[in-house]
Amino acid sequence: MFVVGGESLIDLKAEVVLPGGDVIGRDGENQIVMTAHQGGSPYNCAIALAKLGNPTGFLCPISADAFGDYLLGPLHAAGVTPLLPERVKDYTTLAVINFDANHNARYGFYRAADGAIDAAKAIAALPDTLEVYQIGGFCPIKPDEAEAWLKVVAAAVAKGATISIDPNVRPSLVDDFAGYKARLSRFLDLAHVVKVSEEDLEALDSAKSIDQHAAELLARPNCQLVIVTLGDKGSRAFTAAGTATAAIYAPPVFGDTVGAGDSLMAGTLSWLNERDLLKPGALAGLDDAQLAEMLRFGAVVAGINCGRKGCKPPTRAEVDAVLGA
Repeated sequence: MFVVGGESLIDLKAEVVLPGGDVIGRDGENQIVMTAHQGGSPYNCAIALAKLGNPTGFLCPISADAFGDYLLGPLHAAGVTPLLPERVKDYTTLAVINFDANHNARYGFYRAADGAIDAAKAIAALPDTLEVYQIGGFCPIKPDEAEAWLKVVAAAVAKGATISIDPNVRPSLVDDFAGYKARLSRFLDLAHVVKVSEEDLEALDSAKSIDQHAAELLARPNCQLVIVTLGDKGSRAFTAAGTATAAIYAPPVFGDTVGAGDSLMAGTLSWLNERDLLKPGALAGLDDAQLAEMLRFGAVVAGINCGRKGCKPPTRAEVDAVLGA
């Protein structure tokens, strides 16, 4: 089983409703409404993993409020197992979305329920058989939450799980960025697979090139595969045995980029798992050709998602149809 630990939330997006009910993305004489969409990087990744055919559990406190009910719907529809069935009293975390000139999503956050993590309950909820544990984005932000999540990761390591991380660095959420980087470093030291965006690396240290960042990550105690997403410029991958670059897959009709990185993460993990490569002994030996094929698969998963509004990851059949065309 894959287990993804980390935040779920509601994305709030301002949209304009035309008299006929159609939605457009700019102001006019029509009514502006806030639309609510389920989200959160780990939440999206869990759904994407399940839709690609992987048994997947999601480890996150879910609020007892109406938004909590709304979050559970897509998890159940995709076949994801919520591993913490006891709902919490804290309200669901909210994210307010704006889009820049390139249609990239930008977020402001109001955090609540996703931070109500209880380490003992989370550890008890881990399945006995656990192949992969994926660390979510918000886990290192607050000191007390980071300590709780680190205990969960240690328990997953003790079960023999391969550890992957997608930190989704959010400087706007962090009061003490130096403290955040120190906490994130502890998570990175435990990870075998690290997926980061170009923007993540820029926020962590803008003086270093992508190649320098990748080399330093691979020099950490456990890291054997680094994946860097470059927005519309594609993605790169690094191991001790090889490197590769892949272009994006551009869908016939563009929706938005919400969940693109989460979908790519799920795609690459799925590709590795299907080839029995998602384990430390195999990851370090991935060569140029294998990395290129892995990135291409992830790019198709992400690209299909970008053909839709909001994060709506594809099924395995949809991915196979594109790859076989």
